[in-house]
Amino acid sequence: MSDLFSSIFERDAVTSQTTNLGLGTFLLCVLVSFAIGMGISIVYMLTHKKEGFAQSYAITLIMLPPIVTVLLMLIDTTAGGLAIAGVFTLTRFRSIAADPKDVCYVFLSMASGVICGRGYLTYAILFFVIMAAVMVALSLFNYAAPRSSEMTLKISIPENLNYDGLFDPVLDRYTESWRLRRVKTVNFGSMFDCIYSIQLPHNVDQKKFIDELRTLNGNMTVTLTLFRYDDRMYEK
Repeated sequence: MSDLFSSIFERDAVTSQTTNLGLGTFLLCVLVSFAIGMGISIVYMLTHKKEGFAQSYAITLIMLPPIVTVLLMLIDTTAGGLAIAGVFTLTRFRSIAADPKDVCYVFLSMASGVICGRGYLTYAILFFVIMAAVMVALSLFNYAAPRSSEMTLKISIPENLNYDGLFDPVLDRYTESWRLRRVKTVNFGSMFDCIYSIQLPHNVDQKKFIDELRTLNGNMTVTLTLFRYDDRMYEK
C-alpha cells in the first residue's frame, strides 16, 4: 500500500534527479495525465450544461495536464520547476471568462499535471476523483445559486417624455433591486435610451413586466438582456 502512494520515479540521493525516466515511465505518466485531463473536461461540460461551454476551453483542459507533466519530467530540478511556475504566472487570459469558476478548472488541470509530473500517479487520480465529485455535487445541488438574475434593462422613450421617476413604481414591484446606470440620446436627439441594472427574480412574469413598461413609454422599444461582464465598462 505504501508503494502504491509513492512516486514511480527513482531519484539520486545526492542530486534528487530522476534516474529511471525510461520510455515506459514517460508514456505511463503522460497517459495518466491525459486521462485525468479528459475527466476534468467531461466534468466541466457536465457542470456547464445550462449556461453552455466553449469547445476550445474543453480541449484546453484536456491538453494542460500532459503538457505540465512533460515539462516537470524533463526539467527535473527545483530551479526548473520555479521557472515553469514563473512562465504560467506571467501568462494572461486576454478574454474575460464567461464564468469565474472556469479559472478553477484551469488550476485543477495544472495541479493534476504537476502531481503526475512528480510521479505520484495514485495521488493524482485520487485528487481528481475527489475534486470531480465535489464539483458535480455542487452543480447538482445548485449550491449558492441566487434567487434572482442580474439583467440589463433598456427602455426607449420619446424626447418629450419626462423619465425621472416614471418607471420607479413598476421597477419596485417587479425587481429586487434596480439602478439607473446611463441615459443617452439616440436618433439625433429625438429619443432617449434609459439603461438600468436590475435584479430580476426567477419566478417573475417577464412579459407582464415588459408590457407595463410599454404602457409608460408610449409602446416603444423595451429590451431585457442578461447582464454581461463587458457591461461593467459602461459603469466607469
